[in-house]
Amino acid sequence: MVVAAKWHLHNRELDKKGLPRTAAKWQAKMYCSLPLRLMSRCWGWMADQRVPKPVRPMLYGLYSNTFGVKMEEAAPDNFKEYRSLGEFFTRPLKEDARPIDPKTSFVSPCDGRILHFGAANSNLIEQVKGVSYSLEAFLGPPTWTTKDAPEMVEKVKKNASPDSVLYQCVIYLAPGDYHRFHSPTLWKPELRRHFSGELLSVSPKIAGWIPGLFCLNERAVYIGKWKHGFFSYTAVGATNVGSVEIFMDEKLKTNKWVGLACGSHKHKEYDELEMPADKYLEKGELVGQFRMGSTIVLIFEAPKEFKFNLFPGQRVKVGERLGTFEGTEEAVENPEEVKRAIQSLDAVDAAVTV
Repeated sequence: MVVAAKWHLHNRELDKKGLPRTAAKWQAKMYCSLPLRLMSRCWGWMADQRVPKPVRPMLYGLYSNTFGVKMEEAAPDNFKEYRSLGEFFTRPLKEDARPIDPKTSFVSPCDGRILHFGAANSNLIEQVKGVSYSLEAFLGPPTWTTKDAPEMVEKVKKNASPDSVLYQCVIYLAPGDYHRFHSPTLWKPELRRHFSGELLSVSPKIAGWIPGLFCLNERAVYIGKWKHGFFSYTAVGATNVGSVEIFMDEKLKTNKWVGLACGSHKHKEYDELEMPADKYLEKGELVGQFRMGSTIVLIFEAPKEFKFNLFPGQRVKVGERLGTFEGTEEAVENPEEVKRAIQSLDAVDAAVTV
């Protein structure tokens, strides 16, 4: 009764101030204290168990009807071909199921719902409308640059133009979505950071309730650059995500036991790996997969003319255009020219360092 009363008073105070109903620190700690990592590991173990062939149509059919899975897109589309729940969750699609828009340089990396998008003008950026997270806590300290700037937003930028802007896009993958994720553009990953954080739910309701949710959760952050400057691609773990797999990064091991106190994860608590110097990801290239639904966060630099063609809550699919450059007619890119543009940013970094 005391907890219920305290909860009610907290919400009433937020309502008086006209603020969204976000969690107080004690509420977040209560949620974090739940055995979510144990639950997720158990779920991961169960998802790997072989399902008897006669049971598969009934089990997978029930899941498909509950979460709206479109089996006509899957390859194979026969329930009996999937030996386990894990195989079913990470099912590939038919080759023509997700065409990649050839006349844009920036497409959706996954199927899902748009949680938030827009410019990141300060160190605190929105995960959903009215609820923020720290850019530095999310990415970790900007040790990849020696650029001297007062704000994290300016430190990460690689383009010297004053018209260069940092943007973000957050996409939530629901349990019924296609669970594999792809590269949204041609870019060069240079550094991977794995933060062993919590495994809280990343559903839209929880994202709107817990400030800094993406900084609390386990995540694999890939930092690099594309032709317009800085580019980062993050796969965020969540409750009942058995694991996050990145196909180019065999050393990444997620959903392990951690001995840190709940909510105590600092931005320095990560392991780091430099990516091969010649590694590029092509637009539409398969990057990895979630063993259940979760979230992809893109933080990238682009000219101020870049505009998102999105609205909050919009459903998107792999390969669909996410934005346009106003006043510019985009055409099919020459990959070698794009790579040369990316390489030229190294010269800009060197000039800034000097």
